[in-house]
Amino acid sequence: MSFDVAADAYDRFMGRWSSGLSSQMADFAGVRNGARVLDVGCGPGALTGELVARLGAAAVTAVDPAEGFVQALRTRHPDVASTRAAAESLPFPDDAFDAALAQLVVHFMKDPVTGLGEMGRVTRPGGVVAACVWDHGGGQGPLTVFWRAVTARDPEADDESRLAGAREGHLAALFAEAGVRDVEATTLPVNRDYAGFDDWWEPYTLGVGPAGAYLAALGPGEREDLRERCRALLPDGPFTLTARAWAVRGRA
Repeated sequence: MSFDVAADAYDRFMGRWSSGLSSQMADFAGVRNGARVLDVGCGPGALTGELVARLGAAAVTAVDPAEGFVQALRTRHPDVASTRAAAESLPFPDDAFDAALAQLVVHFMKDPVTGLGEMGRVTRPGGVVAACVWDHGGGQGPLTVFWRAVTARDPEADDESRLAGAREGHLAALFAEAGVRDVEATTLPVNRDYAGFDDWWEPYTLGVGPAGAYLAALGPGEREDLRERCRALLPDGPFTLTARAWAVRGRA
């Protein structure tokens, strides 16, 4: 899945969710001072910023296949070594890092096993390979309300539940298939506050990811119908949603 959108659009759609995930992800991966860490599929830099705060920019390297995200990252973190690259073909030598992390990326890799294998290749023996993806398959992802409304009117719609790693146990199985050893799994919960329905709905109109693409492809009447279906599933006034991510770590 290509994310050919502006960085600020991604921030408004997923940024507040991913920012809440980043500190937990770094903790789960055991990021420590002195480590050299690679952020795979960095996007505009939610996890990168957390790693920089912990380790300093010189210890962090970041890659993403979307040129717009790489450019945004360079603006936000100019001292981080960043480049455009896909997870399946990382432009680094073997054993170059102490850890390789991928936050909300594996489910969009063209070949997740190859991507995770590449993360293991560039991580020193015994170093950490870690990733997390939203629980779309278990109905506890941040987009669950949207996709519930979509599938009520369009049962054949792809609701992201079949993406790689998005169901229980699948991310750990992908790690094992990629040759990562000592695999451990957990879940990471994230809360997000909304001022009201419009605050929740507006980011979907920005065309980000599969949900944004689905909405953009609808006609005006269909879009309004979906909007009202979503409204019926959410409380009036301010509310908080809770999502969780499947998270897995192992050793290269």
